[in-house]
Amino acid sequence: MTETATPTRSRAGGRAARRAIRSAPNFEMLPGLTRNIPVCEVMDAGQVERIDAASMDILENVGVVFRDDIALADWKRAGAKVVGDTVYLDRGLVRDLITTIPADFTYHARDPKKNVRLGGKHSVFVPMTGAPFLRDLNDERRNPLLEDLAMFHKLSHMMPSLHSSAHHIVEPYDHPISQRHLRITYSSMKHSDKMFMGMTTSPKNAEDVLDMCAILFGEEFIDQNPVTTGNINGNSPLVWDETMLGAMRAFCRRNQPVLCSPFVLGGANTPASVAASVAQLNAEALSALAYTQVIRKGAPAIYGHYLSTVSMKSGAPMAGTPEISLMNFMIGQMARYYDVPWRTSNTLGGAKTFDAQAGYESATTLSAVMHAGANYIWHSAGWNEAGMHCSVAKFIVDAEQCAMAYRMAQGPNWDDFDAALAAVPDVGPGGHYLGHPHTQENFQSAFFMPEMFDNNSIEQWQAEGGIEITERALNHAKKLLREYQEPTLDVAKNEELLEYIARREREIPASDELNQSF
Repeated sequence: MTETATPTRSRAGGRAARRAIRSAPNFEMLPGLTRNIPVCEVMDAGQVERIDAASMDILENVGVVFRDDIALADWKRAGAKVVGDTVYLDRGLVRDLITTIPADFTYHARDPKKNVRLGGKHSVFVPMTGAPFLRDLNDERRNPLLEDLAMFHKLSHMMPSLHSSAHHIVEPYDHPISQRHLRITYSSMKHSDKMFMGMTTSPKNAEDVLDMCAILFGEEFIDQNPVTTGNINGNSPLVWDETMLGAMRAFCRRNQPVLCSPFVLGGANTPASVAASVAQLNAEALSALAYTQVIRKGAPAIYGHYLSTVSMKSGAPMAGTPEISLMNFMIGQMARYYDVPWRTSNTLGGAKTFDAQAGYESATTLSAVMHAGANYIWHSAGWNEAGMHCSVAKFIVDAEQCAMAYRMAQGPNWDDFDAALAAVPDVGPGGHYLGHPHTQENFQSAFFMPEMFDNNSIEQWQAEGGIEITERALNHAKKLLREYQEPTLDVAKNEELLEYIARREREIPASDELNQSF
């Protein structure tokens, strides 16, 4: 796709050469985003402190349930009050613990040129995960297979705006649930050399993922450098369970970042109030962030959440609502107040097809996320039907939308201001700039030119077949997959990974239970 980092081109070769440059594929990953636009802050300092005080009051007086004996013992040793499985956290203890979380850190990819920084003004785009269905290259909704997951990992690798191949973008139903994490992780590693996520569907699954990371990067390396990300979902309101906490310990002990993610269904598992929902979510996130530092002081951790509001008509989760945008703005302020990186969800849609509803919902969320100053921007491509399916067409268009947001968030470019301004007297009143040397030299990089949107006249659009955006995106995906070149994986490491998978598949009995993480 055409992206922001296009260098200035020479005019040598004439119009045909310039046309070839415009049409040449460019799969080079954009650097991690450094945002240069102001964040939107909807709370004043007093309101931020009011949310903080309310959250600390919840932690001290209501408490958080940790359904895990190891965590309860850890909290007792840390000095927390523990009654049954409820932990009451003193605000001073919480503040002391979260100060040891790194404010920013660098993710290391298989290709070191694709390392990315996270935290502060530094952000990354990560595709969606967890879809039990997909809308495929024919726009048919069906159960995914491992080859479908590989397809999405290949597309992630080729989308310049995506900084990660994630993990189970779709669930590979042709592999046993209990063994699936192994093939998912290998697919992430093999088909892309960007950073990736690690499965946290059980503590042992998390350990398997980290063992595979140690094979790929080296045990000593991962002990000092983040290479993957685990997602730890809370059970709102105010509960963390044994499965998630065990997976958290696996990641934190080996110095790998986790997303501490309360799962908000506004009005269902939080109060029917934006501000009160944020206060509860903030308490939940702080309790998990603090526990990461009980496990290993200085381990990277990310303030997380999944945000949705609930329709009072049907009980279904909704996307793109104004309240979700407001909560993103508020959570961004709280994360900056505690000086920790934060995660949000992006381009969410509840539509059943890639239609106008999907576009509006996704665009609303994307805009809010960018102006909220989010760091780890998850579910950035493909999400539709409330996460029930990943759409190939939407994946392609969402990725281009992220590229456009990337350009916008970089802020205005002043590098050629004087040279561009010098063209004004050259052209003078009533002229045009199309043939001016400055335009000819800079037309590639001056303005973003989306490939998936059609801006031609209706006559030209009709003459070219009247192709609408879904078909256009699917055609583009097919073209990309034809041009895909697998990034070379070291032969010895590849063999060791396959041997590890084969051994663990012999050791792990097949099971039928379904685990999913959003």
